[in-house]
Amino acid sequence: MIWRKFNGTLLDRPIKEEVRETIVRETSAGNRLKVCIGSDSQVYGRNIEFGTVIVFLREGRGGFMYIANERSTQRMTMKERLLNEVSLSIQIAYELCDMLDEFNVDLEVHADINTNPHFQSNTALHEAMGYILSMGFVFKAKPESFASSSCANKVV
Repeated sequence: MIWRKFNGTLLDRPIKEEVRETIVRETSAGNRLKVCIGSDSQVYGRNIEFGTVIVFLREGRGGFMYIANERSTQRMTMKERLLNEVSLSIQIAYELCDMLDEFNVDLEVHADINTNPHFQSNTALHEAMGYILSMGFVFKAKPESFASSSCANKVV
């Protein structure tokens, strides 16, 4: 994945190194951090664009995020696409979780899935929740899943 900042600046090193430096810089400045990871997707004709974000929340001081996008031409049902989003989020959460634990930074994985059964995305709720929780991560779904439903949604 190619990661960038919200302003579009591409990162010139692996995301894990960037996250480590970010945590050191922010905690040195006295900020208490929480990281929320989420993904969203959008279908454009025959293409599906996925966006994944790593959102850093500074307790009482706002936040910022890192963004990665990728495209797929594979046809997917809505449920497959939603579970693919969850998989993208889990991949990056798994890559970062040991480091976040080392620095005592809380981590949440957000899924762009509605808890209301009247919405189509609800069909993937149980699988997504089971997947995220079985990996040992804190799970958030709509309306609490801002990293996926708001932040990642803006970059696809």
